[in-house]
Amino acid sequence: MKQFATLIVALATFTGANICEAADPTPPASTKTAIFAGGCFWCMQPPYDQAKGVVKTVVGYTGGSEADANYEKVSGHRTKHREAIQVTYDPAQISYGQLLEIFWRQINPTQADGQFHDIGLSYQAAIFYSNEEEKKTAEASREKLGESGKFQQPIVTEILPVINFYPAEEYHQKYYLKNPGDFEAYHVGSGRVSFLEKIWGGSSRK
Repeated sequence: MKQFATLIVALATFTGANICEAADPTPPASTKTAIFAGGCFWCMQPPYDQAKGVVKTVVGYTGGSEADANYEKVSGHRTKHREAIQVTYDPAQISYGQLLEIFWRQINPTQADGQFHDIGLSYQAAIFYSNEEEKKTAEASREKLGESGKFQQPIVTEILPVINFYPAEEYHQKYYLKNPGDFEAYHVGSGRVSFLEKIWGGSSRK
């Protein structure tokens, strides 16, 4: 009987641990959020998920004035939303400026009509600020990139105020983990990987 009771306690502990691991961590009260559009949102999630200080990421749609957004409408360019990522982060561990550095290393900031092989408003890159401090930091970061000599053409990435953010459908969330083969084929086939490795080297995939 004692052995049976011990087994029950062990199973309950194991199950509870698994549930805790599967659930999204509760963000500490001090976190902030930042929103970036960088073309296909699948490709924007891995670098932020891997960054120390990032608590949570959600891909979705932003930038449009319509009251709702979904993948069918946005990908069909029937709204003015863009594919984007919402990053929840701990400013004690990573700054907004560092998030911007990650952003620049995932996009082609000289492309105005979309990103890489994906053309259209929904794929156009932008930084969405929620206050004047973020706006000034983003503008300074863009200016610094323009003066870096990394790009021969002008930096055209927009800096815009946040309107609304609508989370994308669940199957889009962390697509790189759910469908790693399909993700990698798209990541490479879109032209993103070759462009970023040419500009930044292997560090663009870290």
